[in-house]
Amino acid sequence: MTDKALGDRIPEFGQPKAAGQAGMSGGLSGVGIQSTQEMVAVIAVAVLMVGGAELLLRMFEVPAFIMPTPSSIIAVFFSDEVPVIATHAGHTLVELLSGYAIGASIGLMLAALITQFPFAEKIITPYILLLVTTPMLALVPLLILNFGFGYAPRIVAVALACGPMVMINAATGFRRVDLGKIALARSYGASTLQIFTKIRIPMAMPMVLVGLMMGAIFGLITAVGAEMAGGGFGLGSRLTTYSSVIRMPEFFACILILALLGILIYLLFFWLGKRLAGWES
Repeated sequence: MTDKALGDRIPEFGQPKAAGQAGMSGGLSGVGIQSTQEMVAVIAVAVLMVGGAELLLRMFEVPAFIMPTPSSIIAVFFSDEVPVIATHAGHTLVELLSGYAIGASIGLMLAALITQFPFAEKIITPYILLLVTTPMLALVPLLILNFGFGYAPRIVAVALACGPMVMINAATGFRRVDLGKIALARSYGASTLQIFTKIRIPMAMPMVLVGLMMGAIFGLITAVGAEMAGGGFGLGSRLTTYSSVIRMPEFFACILILALLGILIYLLFFWLGKRLAGWES
């Protein structure tokens, strides 16, 4: 039985075939604090970096409008500005979660479709490549023109940014299945659906998780960029506002929140990788 008969030709998406696996191993399985000593070392480095930055900024008397001290940034989280920032952070999360749910769902469905129907791959892939190579932020003004200044254009931008990432990695994972396992399953009378759910999905889980993680990160970046372009609400809008009135402590406080969101996304998929794809390590 040939590869063509099995429908297992690996699709070409314009990226190295080993990149996804390497990214999966390094991103989901190969990193993590394993001991108390490592935890202490990480905390010590963080304290040295923050303390060193505080000392140098004070020593050279760097103006706050150029670079605020870490202490002034932390002080923002104990000021009256917290409710305002929290409200805008909530808007950003709504945009991210809504757009991500739509984009990731469509990406997974398209990945399954082109895996099972090679002809569909030839039709869909050029448009997916077009979306991948087109910066979604460039489309935000057009989306605002069509959908207004509410959530809709930002959610659409996030969905368009994360969907192709999920699809590419998931489809690559679905294709990278041992042909011998599929041939054996078919020799026992397994249907296409059974092969997909019992063999392809479990074996592709590491790549699927990588796609979901990349999609979430790209979605967060796109959401913030769309807020900066559209204004009104969201952490991106706050960044624009604070920079325009030279409130740098609040500006960097928003950046810190966004950085923490990115770290939480990584930790979530790291945990899922341990639970669902720990066998690969």
